[in-house]
Amino acid sequence: MTKSDPVSGSPGIDVKPGLGVLLATCISALVVNANTSAVSILLPSIGEDVGAPVSTLQWAVTGYSLVGAAFIVTAGALGDVFGRRRIFLGGLALFIVSCALIAMTDTAAGVIGGRAIQGAAGSTILACGLSLLTVASSGAERLRAVSYWGAASAIGAAAGPLVGGVLVDTAGWQALFWIDAAIAAVCVPLTRRRVEESLDPNRSRSIDWLGTFLVAAILAPFILAVSKGSEWGWTSPATLGSFLVSIVAAIAFVYVERRSTSPLVDLNLMKNRALIGATLGILIGAGTINGLMFVFSLYFQDPSTLGMTALQAGLATLPATVGLVILAPLVPRFATKMGTRQVVGLGFIIMTVGFAVLIGISASWQYAAFVLPLVAVAAGMALSNGPCSSVATSAVPEEQVGSASGISNMARYVGAAVWTAVVATLYSSVSADRIAAGASTGEGLADAVGAAALFLTITSAAGIFLAWLAGRHRPPAPMAVDYAAAATASSHTLPTPHPSSAERVRAGT
Repeated sequence: MTKSDPVSGSPGIDVKPGLGVLLATCISALVVNANTSAVSILLPSIGEDVGAPVSTLQWAVTGYSLVGAAFIVTAGALGDVFGRRRIFLGGLALFIVSCALIAMTDTAAGVIGGRAIQGAAGSTILACGLSLLTVASSGAERLRAVSYWGAASAIGAAAGPLVGGVLVDTAGWQALFWIDAAIAAVCVPLTRRRVEESLDPNRSRSIDWLGTFLVAAILAPFILAVSKGSEWGWTSPATLGSFLVSIVAAIAFVYVERRSTSPLVDLNLMKNRALIGATLGILIGAGTINGLMFVFSLYFQDPSTLGMTALQAGLATLPATVGLVILAPLVPRFATKMGTRQVVGLGFIIMTVGFAVLIGISASWQYAAFVLPLVAVAAGMALSNGPCSSVATSAVPEEQVGSASGISNMARYVGAAVWTAVVATLYSSVSADRIAAGASTGEGLADAVGAAALFLTITSAAGIFLAWLAGRHRPPAPMAVDYAAAATASSHTLPTPHPSSAERVRAGT
């Protein structure tokens, strides 16, 4: 039987998802998010094995996010047209292949190429997996199922650095990818046997491949210019040419989207002030937290600074990752009492203070000095990102919720790619300049972290003003799906439904 309606079951009847679809979607979401968050911890070990500097290996992180940004909306469209189960299985197969390619390679190009493939696979698994889970349930059961999916995503994102650190210190960095491949492989027969196919026969069969290509064409040369600008010269033909390609691609993207029958991005939604503010808030939040985790993963493990092992570095990031998981589910009720604008603004203020403290870092700092800034960033992220994700879907009509969540998820990937590239460039160039000027390696790296922290402080402060764009919004009493959405907001925006009062009562809220 093929289901076509994204809302299954008769009105007023709760349809419970089968155990197979719940396990397949939740396990795959957990492993994708764990894999994504673990890679930064692995980079020093990968660099030693493949003989590549950080300035090159940062593409293993930015390349993943770049491809994810270009493909996440397209993946959902492919599922609607050709079958969500079929495309979900394709995403799992691609994920397994990419893990194997990365684990077996001995070159930086192999790691970066494998991670780019993984970006397409991960976005496909998340987009189609959530759709499959939503189709298989309704009412209060859907809210519970989405809560499980959100919890699995959040736990995976929090556990990734720790698991990666354990594996690097015990079995080598390749073990993470072999284990992830094995877990994804388990989901394949489970999906084939226990998950029903579903699609949307009312959707246009057109897929905006050109829009997908243009998103990549905007980001890739921009990130290349940011990464290589200090080496090439900021006014060199190569740097300026890369920026020019990005600008031309952006203009072409607007032109194409206005004329597409099934646009990747509905540009009419960009007239919605609340959606714009929320999306930019998501972009900044995702960018700053990813940039911080990237630079800390390197700084903590460098022999000239704290000299941690990968496992110790994974443990060192727990105040941020676990703090975010613990605090995020508390935010919906907080937003109900205070209002979205106030909570988002407060979140960005706390994040800005946390980043500002790090500007004054010196080579003499011990790990204890990093704990409070990490906690502040986690708390601020929890307060800002969850409500921004909620506003992104609640500020549009019911029929546009999917499009709005797609836009915010694309923004999340874009933020991760761009901010990581900028931070990686600052870390490499500032440290090299300071060391060349006579500073010790430890002093040079500390100054590099301070420069990255300054950039993160400035951009995080911009989020304070974005809170006003969200408008006055005091959401109703939160229910299960609101807590799930908040829990997973650091990695994915759920296409949160607008349930009726009756559904809220049945959900126990």
